[in-house]
Amino acid sequence: MDFSESQLERYSRHIILKDVGIEGQEKILKSKILIVGAGGLGAPAALYLAAAGVGTLGIVDSDLVDTSNLQRQIIHFTPDVGREKVISAKEKISQINPDVKVITYKERLYSGNIKEAIKDYDFIIDGTDNFPAKFLINDACVLSKKPFSHGGILRFDGQTLTYTPGNACYRCLFKTPPPRDAVPTCSQAGILGAIAGMLGTIQAAEALKFIIDKGKLLTNRLLIFNALDMEFRTVKFNKNPDCPICGKKPTITELIDEEQPVCDLKKKNEN
Repeated sequence: MDFSESQLERYSRHIILKDVGIEGQEKILKSKILIVGAGGLGAPAALYLAAAGVGTLGIVDSDLVDTSNLQRQIIHFTPDVGREKVISAKEKISQINPDVKVITYKERLYSGNIKEAIKDYDFIIDGTDNFPAKFLINDACVLSKKPFSHGGILRFDGQTLTYTPGNACYRCLFKTPPPRDAVPTCSQAGILGAIAGMLGTIQAAEALKFIIDKGKLLTNRLLIFNALDMEFRTVKFNKNPDCPICGKKPTITELIDEEQPVCDLKKKNEN
């Protein structure tokens, strides 16, 4: 593709990078990435992917902006309170980079629509805040052979892994959702706002590395950090041959909707 003078200037810091260059930036501009959740994780991921020049960004979220979101969901501003998150996010993305095409989905993904939602995208970012959604995204991506980044945050902690076809998936580590009420939500236990930014930008970096096919992804590795002590560690794990969806004899061959925990005081996207 031919880069305009404006694009050469905008992406100059990518273009001069040895492992990106013109070829890598062209891949980014042609890429399609879907972000599920325009909240704490999806907000920084969307901003950095837009700035990087991702050609098409899909944003999935059915919620409205709430005042309590503003402490960490940095793509939303005070005047956006009460507005649809997908519309608020689209406006900011378009202001950052007019090169980016934004497709919005004001809906919740479930077993009946998620395969259709992810089918045209190169990479999926899980920015959701509940376990049923995380397991659904994992299962849909495994069955559809789609790479994705998992992310989870609570209090001062974050964890993330990247799945690509043939490698270990989320269910290889966590076979089923935890028991009802076993894990508190951010609205119950709290979250340091910057933690969301730390993890969301890691997810954006993983997506870009996948698109340009450079570096070592967090496949077969779970990155865990505690920002209170600023300690990071990586746990290596292998693909589980008994995994119910990607193992040798899978028992999950069709998508299912896991039971939604009922411990959240406010049924909002508080992650």
